[in-house]
Amino acid sequence: MKTIGYKLQQFSVTGVKPGALSGDDSFQEITEKSFPGKWKVIVFYPKDFTFVCPTEIVAYDKLVNDFNDRDAVLMTGSTDNEFCKIAWRNNHEDLKKTNSWMFADQIREWIWDLDDESGRTGLATQLGILNKDGVALRATFIVDPENVIQHVTVNNLDVGRSPEETLRILDALQTGELCACNRTVGGETL
Repeated sequence: MKTIGYKLQQFSVTGVKPGALSGDDSFQEITEKSFPGKWKVIVFYPKDFTFVCPTEIVAYDKLVNDFNDRDAVLMTGSTDNEFCKIAWRNNHEDLKKTNSWMFADQIREWIWDLDDESGRTGLATQLGILNKDGVALRATFIVDPENVIQHVTVNNLDVGRSPEETLRILDALQTGELCACNRTVGGETL
């Protein structure tokens, strides 16, 4: 598994635009070059149409403006396809209201681009967070604007995360200072 200090290599996932509920214009390719100059908060969840996952997605989305205020793009995704995500948004009242990026990460192997002779893969494969059944673990990555991983947490499939803790860590990382245990968002540094 890639961890702190590793750089994201070439990848490609299908993004589902914030708030999109239908149509081909709802999708956009996301690569390592997307969102230049921004931090990325990448939140993997196991499957669409499940029980713990929407609680996390909705809770993270409630903080989307806080992430935006910190020049960070919030992206939640799984190995299900983009059409599944649109269907799930349309069938789940709380997900209909979300306004952050979702992504479909279906590439499980390296694919070589003959136009530029370089390889790319999906994120879950590259980051090493697929379980033995090919399902993404509950992994959270905070990636800086240079695509260097600055924070990683991974939970088992049954245990949800704390979006507030992710925001707290992002806020602390962006200070560039020493931060004490339990430092609150915007709190004093050492």
